Amino acid sequence: MARSGLNTSGDVALDAPKPKLTKEAFRRSLRVFRYVLPYKGNFIVGMVLLLLSSTTTMMFPWIIGKLVDVANGKPVALPGGMVVGINRIAIGLFAVIVCQGLFSFGRIWFFTRVSEFTVRDIRQALYAKFVSLPIPFFEKNRVGAITSRITSDVAQIQDTFSLTLAELFRQVTTLLAGIVFIMVVSVKLSLFMLATFPPIVVLAMVFGRKIRVLAKTTQDELAKANVVVEETLQGINTVKAFTNEQFETRRYTASLTKTVQAALKSNLYRGAFVSFVIIGLFGGIILVLWRAATLTQSGQMTIGDLTSFALYTMFIGASVAGLGELYGKVQSTLGASERILEILDEKSEPTHLPLPAGQAPLRLHGNIEYRHVAFTYPTRPDLPVLQDISFDIAAGEKIALVGPSGAGKSTIVSLLMQFYELSGGEILIDGRPITSYDLTELRRHIGIVPQETLLFGGSIRENIAYGNTAATDEEIIAAARKANAWQFIASFPEALDTVVGERGIKLSGGQRQRVAIARAILKNPAILLLDEATSALDSESEKLVQGAMDELMKDRTSIIIAHRLSTIRKVDKILVIDGGRIVEQGSHEELADNDNGLYANLLKLQFELS
Repeated sequence: MARSGLNTSGDVALDAPKPKLTKEAFRRSLRVFRYVLPYKGNFIVGMVLLLLSSTTTMMFPWIIGKLVDVANGKPVALPGGMVVGINRIAIGLFAVIVCQGLFSFGRIWFFTRVSEFTVRDIRQALYAKFVSLPIPFFEKNRVGAITSRITSDVAQIQDTFSLTLAELFRQVTTLLAGIVFIMVVSVKLSLFMLATFPPIVVLAMVFGRKIRVLAKTTQDELAKANVVVEETLQGINTVKAFTNEQFETRRYTASLTKTVQAALKSNLYRGAFVSFVIIGLFGGIILVLWRAATLTQSGQMTIGDLTSFALYTMFIGASVAGLGELYGKVQSTLGASERILEILDEKSEPTHLPLPAGQAPLRLHGNIEYRHVAFTYPTRPDLPVLQDISFDIAAGEKIALVGPSGAGKSTIVSLLMQFYELSGGEILIDGRPITSYDLTELRRHIGIVPQETLLFGGSIRENIAYGNTAATDEEIIAAARKANAWQFIASFPEALDTVVGERGIKLSGGQRQRVAIARAILKNPAILLLDEATSALDSESEKLVQGAMDELMKDRTSIIIAHRLSTIRKVDKILVIDGGRIVEQGSHEELADNDNGLYANLLKLQFELS
């Protein structure tokens, strides 16, 4: 099937450069936080404990200041008038530490629950979206770029939910509470110190926007590096066969280098911002402490007040410095959120929709009719893939599609499965347009055996049962017998429990094909689509697979994409496709007798090559 057109789709591919986050995109990216709502109870409890933990932290400077005053002989009285000594103040300080430890434990526990469950729900939503997206999406986007959404992007959000949000709230609480406390200690000094905040806040907004864009670029480059790993490992046999190990290593290294460069640029801005905050803020703090020291020397402040003020000032300075770093992390998270929402906002196929109440399950006889079907890729209307394809198949008939590579044979089959939308004409099954059927119900009645069989990495039982996940072992064995697969399965020590390896690598090509045929038999479809599976097999395997396919096609409407013309002599009709059109049709004998026909020429070529 031609795929190049789909790669030129007007949609933006996941590994394409992304535009800068606008204000609208910023607001849209916040939607990812809706996944926290089911766990808002835990989140609220965690926030309360975080508030209590932050409050106890802010009590330290005040208590220590009183301890200094008592040590210098100045009496300290509680609001009720009771005078306290060093021992009572020390006990109070210890009590604050114990409370803070308990509050911190509770805060971590509840925020961890929120984080883990929220990230689980995001990953579930992403995976459910992946499997519901139409085929063109996966032909536009590379596997590595897609999987990076559910790995690195979600991991970044998890870090925010478990650590960054809590720390951000803590720093904001510390900042606000610190300002209140220093105002109580000395209004003059507080106003002097707060004068340094506005320029820092303005700069934080400017730096934050730049950091967000650069962090998103880093994630994009990392996704491209993941693509190289995915492709190399999936095609490792090809890599080794062409001795391109070093080439792939260089390709991955080049991709990693771009990732590092993007990360370094992002961290350069982040580091510059943090440095400015530290130098500017703490420079101001030194001035404030100098002023406080002069006031103490003149008797306008006690040594204890000076100590408390100094500690609160350092707390506030650390909070502002920390806010710069946390703000950058939040911006990075919002960039990752936008990438995730790009997937979640993609349009899904209308599959697995609930059937109307009382509607009986779909039953198909298998009559198929193509009426003037045309197909072109939306972005290349000047290059038609199919043109005016018209034919019909009666229920139980077998037809073969023959023609040179790229003629449109696989596209004809894919359109029946509604993998793509028609550009013109219509396809009918049992007299009804295929678009009027529930998509899930329709596909349940269509079985497909591809030329290159993909098995999942589990056991043989699981791979055969993929055709009917509710099947019993007896039904699985019966399907395996009909597919000529039971003999080799039974020869394995673990029989049905034999693990086939990733993509079925532990089985031979003929064994994989027979497992796939058993899977199709177990599905028991009304319509079969066979991309002839014998072209790459040896004679013995071909005979076994062909016998299994003959068993599979009994009493079913079958469309065979033929590669070896010798295997389709018994079909009811052969359609010869060339340039997206049907140029010939008839039985094997009729087409073979037409010396000037394309089918006869293809037959001669295969005979000469065999």
